[in-house]
Amino acid sequence: MLLVADGGSTKTDWILQLPDKSIEKHHSNGLNPFFLSEKDIIRNLNHYKPFQQIAENITEIHFFGAGCSSPDRREIISNALSTKFKNAFISVESDLLGSALATCKDKPGFSCILGTESNISFFDGNEIHPSKHGLGYLLGEEGSGTYFGKTLITDFLYRRAPEDIINLFNDAYQINKEIVIKNIYQKPMPNFYLASFAQFMGQHQEHPYIKNTLKIGFQEFIKTHVCSYPNYKDFYCHFVGSIAFHFKENLKEVCTEYEINMGKIIEKPIDDLYEFIRIREGY
Repeated sequence: MLLVADGGSTKTDWILQLPDKSIEKHHSNGLNPFFLSEKDIIRNLNHYKPFQQIAENITEIHFFGAGCSSPDRREIISNALSTKFKNAFISVESDLLGSALATCKDKPGFSCILGTESNISFFDGNEIHPSKHGLGYLLGEEGSGTYFGKTLITDFLYRRAPEDIINLFNDAYQINKEIVIKNIYQKPMPNFYLASFAQFMGQHQEHPYIKNTLKIGFQEFIKTHVCSYPNYKDFYCHFVGSIAFHFKENLKEVCTEYEINMGKIIEKPIDDLYEFIRIREGY
């Protein structure tokens, strides 16, 4: 049986092909090796009950995940999967390659991730090219959920946001400086905490302040990442992730401003990724 996974930092989407060629879709916790040890990942897999009865019957796994850009991080995932799925051939690649295969297929183009995190890669039709991007939430992540969450929190605490937005934000979260500082500097995974506030934008996306915040964030991403490629106007630029999908109209406006050839905008790559892998591997 074939198992394909798209592993994000907050959740992992799986598609399992059964012997009769039908599929099952599963969703588990995020499995980012940058934040989780091999033991943590094994523990997560063991706690996910749907795999318990079928683990030995799975013969091939293709895992594409956040935090899997370096060999040592890929090895963490591979070792954990090997412990759980003892009879499976296992391939572990980055979420950037997964997004590229889901959107570009076998054609050259740019694949951008705008979700909890943000990143970009150029795909030549066979492989992604190394890039200078993906600096993490402290140094980069322009246009991501983390970026927008950080913007909202700082504008709220500094009272730079309009008064009605401040009141709405306060009603929704009831936070203060002490609570924010504790979650960011004293608790694990502060990037997830920051990104959790991005949903506020979806609830108030027609407000001029939110529209402007989205515009600035997407402009930063396009200028910093897409426009850094001299040939960016020669290929389609695809987008994957919750931020890109839910704010696609705002993103389209900025892409038009910078003469970006927009391709697909999809929230989750797992369906397209599974179909590509299924055909490529002959299932």
